[in-house]
Amino acid sequence: MDQPSPPPTMHRSIPDTYAGRTLFITGATGFMGKVLVEKLLRDCPELKCIYLLIRTKRGVDAAQRKDEYLKHLVFDRIRETNRAQLDKIRLVRGDILEDDLDMANGDQAELAENVEVVFHCAANVRFDQELKQAVNYNLNGTLRVLRLAERMKRLVAFVHVSTAFCQCNEAVVEERAYPAPHSPLGISKLADLVDSKVLDLVTPSLLNNLPNTYAYTKALTEDLVNGFRDRLPVAIARPTVVIAAWREPIPGWIEGTHGPTGLMIGGGRGVIRTMHCNPEYDSGLMPVDVTMNGVIILGAERINTGFQQNTLFCNIASGNVNPITWGDALEAGRKKLYDNPLCFSLWYPDGSIKSNYLYHMLCVVLFHYLPAYLIDFLLIILRRKPFMIKIQKKISQGLNVLQYYTTKQWVFNNDRMCAMYGRLSEKDRQTFFFDMSALDWPSYFRDYILGVRQYVLKEPPATLPKARRLLRKLYIMDKLVQAAIYALILWLVWSYWDVVIGSIQFVLDSSVDGVRKAFVRGTRA
Repeated sequence: MDQPSPPPTMHRSIPDTYAGRTLFITGATGFMGKVLVEKLLRDCPELKCIYLLIRTKRGVDAAQRKDEYLKHLVFDRIRETNRAQLDKIRLVRGDILEDDLDMANGDQAELAENVEVVFHCAANVRFDQELKQAVNYNLNGTLRVLRLAERMKRLVAFVHVSTAFCQCNEAVVEERAYPAPHSPLGISKLADLVDSKVLDLVTPSLLNNLPNTYAYTKALTEDLVNGFRDRLPVAIARPTVVIAAWREPIPGWIEGTHGPTGLMIGGGRGVIRTMHCNPEYDSGLMPVDVTMNGVIILGAERINTGFQQNTLFCNIASGNVNPITWGDALEAGRKKLYDNPLCFSLWYPDGSIKSNYLYHMLCVVLFHYLPAYLIDFLLIILRRKPFMIKIQKKISQGLNVLQYYTTKQWVFNNDRMCAMYGRLSEKDRQTFFFDMSALDWPSYFRDYILGVRQYVLKEPPATLPKARRLLRKLYIMDKLVQAAIYALILWLVWSYWDVVIGSIQFVLDSSVDGVRKAFVRGTRA
């Protein structure tokens, strides 16, 4: 990555910038949040403490959730090398969905007195969420955190993690503010007053050509956060498509089944066999460790530049450094999936991407729904519960959401990100790596698939021999079925050859006779 020359006076190193600081993090139990917490504890060893906002979930008390959290495998390296760092994590019971974050008065006072840096990562990332819930989580939740931040006497940075795709109407996304489609506070009040069903009716007109409620509410939230720039030292990070870890905390580590991970699993199971996509478009894929390094660098930049009543916008994207297209990404994933197949598949994974939408829909009917109906019919005959139609409907809904992103091209300007990275010392560049030029995509996808198997599907490496034997069986079955279909077509053509030839001859004779009669009538006239 070509970097601008460092200025004459260098900023403090990132570990020094966070040394002695007290941090408050929302969304710490999420995929990106875990990586952020682990990296800060491991490579900023002198930070004072980190408050984590954790709510009671599914009957499990927040204190118990903290114990489970600290036992997570992402913290294995810290437990082995510097266990005392984990003692710097402090629990704060609360919920961004509730007024005043549902936080005890004493906890609010403690945070207001001590916190210097806020990383607001909490968000609902479901694309199909109804607007009322998306507004309450993404918009109102952020407003509640901002109001708490206004009380923090020592605050030097408020870093809001947004998304690069909240400005989907822009072909080129700059590192600057964009006006929201509507007033954030106005939409907040509307969602509070109007019933969910009524709000759903007006949602399409509110979205303003944005693809879903996630993008819409994140656009509103950016505008809301930017509106606090005269009161808080604000920075807004816009990551692109965040996927598995490249190097840290564990190569290939991943959580959840959103986005490309869900596609990988569906393809590996043999239930996704077609996808509408432009293979030449940049995928915007970014490893989670690179992404969160960018967030940490942005936070340090905000601290070092001081409160200037401006917002630091930063697109956390690879730019033109070692990007990968959708076509190359899916092909690399396919090859590594054949080497490291899943333990359970309904059919041999042999799908492909289609740039033509009509062709894609034809393949959906032939290769998604027809087999699903056939399998469910057989299950009913065997007095088993059918399930394939239900699965395919969910897959179709997911593909319809994703195809918006796989059939459009954006350019994410990342000049500020590159400039910040260029001002770092060589040691900080190595520790908080953001240079994507060294990433080998085929090797990365191998680790990604192994990570999906082990951490998402709970299929340890020891299951690979069995999975490969299954894949060979599915391959033979797939080829036998293809051969049977071709044989059936040839048999039909052979059996009805005379009929086919007779029909063609009849059509040709009729056409010739019609032309001759028309010519005769024209001559007489």
